This record gives sequence, structure tokens and C-alpha cells, in this order.
Amino acid sequence: MRTLYWMTRALARTVFASTGGGIEILNRDKRIHQGGAIVAANHTSYLDPPIVACAYNSPIAFLARKTLFQGFGAWLYPRLNAFPIDREHADLRSMKTILRRLKDGERVLIFPEGTRSADGRLQEAKAGIGMLVARSGVPVQPVRIFGAHESWPKGGKFRPHRIQVVIGDPVKFDPGDLKEKSREAYQRIADQLMRAIAELKVE
Repeated sequence: MRTLYWMTRALARTVFASTGGGIEILNRDKRIHQGGAIVAANHTSYLDPPIVACAYNSPIAFLARKTLFQGFGAWLYPRLNAFPIDREHADLRSMKTILRRLKDGERVLIFPEGTRSADGRLQEAKAGIGMLVARSGVPVQPVRIFGAHESWPKGGKFRPHRIQVVIGDPVKFDPGDLKEKSREAYQRIADQLMRAIAELKVE
């Protein structure tokens, strides 16, 4: 199952290197490669999942639209370490799948904003990421991607651009928010996570 993942990752790295100057990874020593962890990144482009995959030396699991898992996609996406999520409705099955994969020791990429930013700016995080953080108990690593929006913006065309990925230290959340089971607490966790992403800069 993982063979196609690594082949696709290698191809992506080659494409990025040949068309846009490659991917520069900052703070690579901070990357979490062992044990379950949420990798939380900003989201501005279709390129974000392969960019994050290229930035880590261990497999990253991805969430993909449920509608993509049809026909050939039903065969392809699981082999790229992706699993379906229903973005139109509250999908408890997807939530349970994420929690199970985290418990099994996987690194799961999640975009706290939920959807791509139209202008490249950071958006408000959804409360759902806060619930995942509280219920999973795994480390949460903030990641900020620079250059993806310039390379392939939402609704735009592909224009190669240099990509930089900044890795942050795992976020230390307020213990009270982690224990409180309310939408308000989950939103506070989500907001704290977005602040951690916003603080990541290219030195």
C-alpha cells in the first residue's frame, strides 16, 4: 500500500525541484516522525498535501473529499494514504477514523481552516480541530506553508513558485480547555492553534 505513496512523493519532489526551485524545509529537526500526531497546516492551494508529504520523512495521512473515493479514486486514494471525509455534513464516522489512526501512531494532516484561503491569508479555524485535539491527546505540530498560494491559488492557474515550509514546536494548550467538553472550549483550542501557525515565519 505504501509503495505508491513513496513513488508519488518522489515524483512530487522532482516536479517541485524542476519547476519552482524545490521545497525548503525550515526547522526540520522539529518534525515528528514517530507516534500519533496532528500536523496542522495553513491551506491555500491544491498543492498543500503533497508539499507536506514532501516535507516529512515518514508517511503522512490525508483527508480527502468523500466524493473522490469513487471508481478509480476508490483504488488510488487509499494507496496515497488518504481517507474520506464528508465536508458537507457533520461526519462522525470520519472523526472516529481520524482518532483511530492517531491512536494507531499515524501522523494525520489537518487544515484547521477547513478550506483553502482565496487570498492566501490565514482564516479562522473551525471548532472541529479543537475537538480532535482534545479527544486525541496527541501532539499537535503547527506547520506554515509559504509560496503555495503563489504557485496555484484557489481558482487560478499553476505558476511555479519557490515553496518554503516552516515547522513549529508542538503547541501546549490550556489544560482547562482540553478538559472542558464544549464548543466554546474547542474554538479556543482552534484559535490558539491558528495563532501558533501565524507565528511561524521565514527567518
